[in-house]
Amino acid sequence: MNSHKDAYQEITDKIISVLEEGTAPWVKPWASCGSPRNVITGREYSGINTVLLAMTPYISSLWLTFKQAIDVGANVRKGEHGTRIVLFKPFKVKDVNASGDGESVEKTISLLRTFTVFNASQIDNLPEKYNVLTKPLIDQFADNAEAERLLAQASVVHGSNRACFIPSIDEIHMPNKLEFKSSSDYYSTALHELTHWTGHKSRLARDFNGRFGDSAYAFEELIAELGAAFSCAHCGIDGQLQHAAYIASWIKVLKGDKKAIFTASSAARKATEFLIGKVEQEQEVEENEAIMA
Repeated sequence: MNSHKDAYQEITDKIISVLEEGTAPWVKPWASCGSPRNVITGREYSGINTVLLAMTPYISSLWLTFKQAIDVGANVRKGEHGTRIVLFKPFKVKDVNASGDGESVEKTISLLRTFTVFNASQIDNLPEKYNVLTKPLIDQFADNAEAERLLAQASVVHGSNRACFIPSIDEIHMPNKLEFKSSSDYYSTALHELTHWTGHKSRLARDFNGRFGDSAYAFEELIAELGAAFSCAHCGIDGQLQHAAYIASWIKVLKGDKKAIFTASSAARKATEFLIGKVEQEQEVEENEAIMA
């Protein structure tokens, strides 16, 4: 790693450079095969790691570490370069701001660590039971049962001339399905609005006005865009960037705060897990020398 830049800044700069090209790094062809996951353990990567893995040229959604490849008798192909992802590891420190009563008070903070994974397409001699081709979960032009299940949690009103979430009446308004170019366009848009729905004060109560001020609206749009991408991957939908007009605003937010993309990814992950019904994990678990699955 460049000694003059920390991991937060390095990752943020990388994402900004992709956004400045007019594309969103979280839109990925392997979405139709499900979220990126560790080929050995089957556990899905999440949050910022979904974005980082989406910025690679590989279509396969399967990943593993160098050590995992060796352990199953496989090997990373000569000349291949890995992809750096991150792990937030809990670490106890002395709380210098705690009220003094003569006792040492500790608090837990999260330290960012980076490590490297390789795509399954970069691995030779991977055992057959691991070296499986991922297949699309659905026909992208058909109704998606899982997406419909997620959307059924909200009040979705069709027949509108635009797509939006209206907090005052707690409703999502959408054009009719047949007005979209494809079902994937419909679901990408609907899941974007559904991510906004999770931020309502009666649910996850997202409010970033204090931190981002005038940019809070653009930041919430970034969360919704990431949330839609994560939900599309979960449902096996080839989601597309639906709000390209916000790219300039997103770049401004990211340039002003090197941790903003991590905050947005975390909020989007919480929104997606809220919709799916997963129990939220406060920390990603370190496995076998920082192997995150």
